[in-house]
Amino acid sequence: MPLPTILLEDDTLVAFDKPHGLPMAPLKGAKGAENLIALVQAKYGPGVASVHRVDADTSGVVVFAKTKVALDFLSGQFQSKTAAMKYFALAVVQPAERALKDVAILRAANDSLPDIFTIELSLRDDEREPGRLRVGTGRESRESQTAVRTLERFGRFVWLECNPVSSRPHQVRVHLAALGAPVLNDAFYGDPAVTLLLSDLKRGYKGRDEEKPLLTRLALHAGELTLKHPTTREPVILTAPLPHEFEIALKYLRKFNRGRPVQRS
Repeated sequence: MPLPTILLEDDTLVAFDKPHGLPMAPLKGAKGAENLIALVQAKYGPGVASVHRVDADTSGVVVFAKTKVALDFLSGQFQSKTAAMKYFALAVVQPAERALKDVAILRAANDSLPDIFTIELSLRDDEREPGRLRVGTGRESRESQTAVRTLERFGRFVWLECNPVSSRPHQVRVHLAALGAPVLNDAFYGDPAVTLLLSDLKRGYKGRDEEKPLLTRLALHAGELTLKHPTTREPVILTAPLPHEFEIALKYLRKFNRGRPVQRS
C-alpha cells in the first residue's frame, strides 16, 4: 500500500491525510497487517515517530516527527492541550432518554442538540469489551472534555464540529454516544440499525432493492489540526479535505432533508 497523501513535509515533520480503515499501529491479533507507522518508517526510517493517534476507522490529519527534538516539541503540545484538532462528525440524534444522566442536561427540550456545548465525562477502558472505552469513574478513569458546535441540522441527523480538549482514544465517539447522538456507522458505540439511505430522503425514489447507504464508513473525519512548528514556533494549520463519501452524503441531506445551518450572531 502506498503512503497516504502528504499534507506538509519539511526537515522536521511530515503530515498525512490518513484514510479510514488504516490503523496507526498493528492491531492485536493482526500481526503483519498494514499500518501507518510501518508504512512511514519503511520510507523514512525507524527514527520517525507518530506525534498523536487517530482511530483506525477515522480519516484525516496525522503528524509524524522526523527528529527527537521535533517529537518532544510537537507531542508536548498535545500533552499541554495547546494543539487544536477539529473533527467533523455526522451524528444520529436519538431520544433524550438515551443520553447518560450526567450529560442529559445538554439536550434541548425538543430532543435536539444545543448550538454550542461541552461534554465533560471521564473515560476508562471497558473491561467487558477489550479495545473499547466507556464513561466511568475511579482511579483508572481519565478526565476528558470535548467542545462541540452544531453546524447543520437534518432532522435526526446533525453535522457537528468536535474539538477534543483532551486526547483520549475514541473520545469523540464515546462522548457523542453518551449524549445520545452517536456517530453514524459507529460499530462500537452507535446504533447498527440506523443507515443513511437516499430513499429515506427523496420522495418517489426508485431502486430500493439494490440501494446502498450513502455513507458506509464511520462518519468521523479529523479535518484540521493547528499546532506550532518545531523550528519556527509559528502556528501551522493542517487541513485534510472531506472524503468524497462525506461530500455526497451532505449534498443529498442538504438537497432533500432541508439542511438548516445554525445561525449565530
